[in-house]
Amino acid sequence: MDKLLVATTNRGKLREFRQLLSQMGIQVLSLDDMPEKIDVEEDRETFLENALKKAKTYGDFYKIPVIAEDAGLEVEALDNYPGVYSARFYSIPYGGVEQVDGDKDSANIKKLLRLLKGKENRRARFVSVVVFYYPDDFGLWTEGYCYGQIIDEPRGDKGFGYDPVFVPEGYDKTMAELEPEEKNRISHRGKAVRKLISLLSKIYSTPKSNNITR
Repeated sequence: MDKLLVATTNRGKLREFRQLLSQMGIQVLSLDDMPEKIDVEEDRETFLENALKKAKTYGDFYKIPVIAEDAGLEVEALDNYPGVYSARFYSIPYGGVEQVDGDKDSANIKKLLRLLKGKENRRARFVSVVVFYYPDDFGLWTEGYCYGQIIDEPRGDKGFGYDPVFVPEGYDKTMAELEPEEKNRISHRGKAVRKLISLLSKIYSTPKSNNITR
C-alpha cells in the first residue's frame, strides 16, 4: 500500500490525519485530490455507521484504500447532542436553528453556548470513529475519546470545529490553544488513528482474512 484516501475535504481534519499518518510513509490523498467527485450523505444514526458508509462508498468507487472518520462532540447536559449532527448542529431543530453570520463552526459554537447558558454541568467528550477499508479485501475500525469541559467563550485559533470551547481534562487550555503535537497526543482522533496504525502494522505482517474487525 503506497497511498490511501482520507475521505474528507475538511482542511483541519486532513492536516491532523497527515500528521498522524506521516510515520507510515505513504501518500495521503483527500477528496479534493480525486478527479471525479461523488457525494456521500452522512445520514446514519451512529458515528460508526456514517464512517462505514463513507469508507465503503468511496473505496468501491475509487478502487483505493480509504480511511473515513465520523467524529463529533457529545455534551452531557444536552442529551449528548450535537453528536452525529456536530458539523451541522446550527441547522437542526434541537435547540432552535442558529443563523450563520460568518462560518458554520462559529454558528455551531454560538448555538452550543446559548443552550448551555446557566447550566452547571459542562461535561463533554469528543468522539472519533475511524474506519479503514481496502476494497474487496478487508476492513477494520477503531475509536477514540477525549473528555473535558465546555467553557463560556471561545479561546485559541489553532484548532477547528468546537476546539475553541473545549478544555480537556487535566488542562487549562482549550484544544484550540494547544500545539498540534500536544493536541494529537490527547485527542480523540489521535487515539483512534494510533490504534488503527497499530492494527494495520499487525495485519500487514500476517496473512489477512476477509472481515471487518475492531
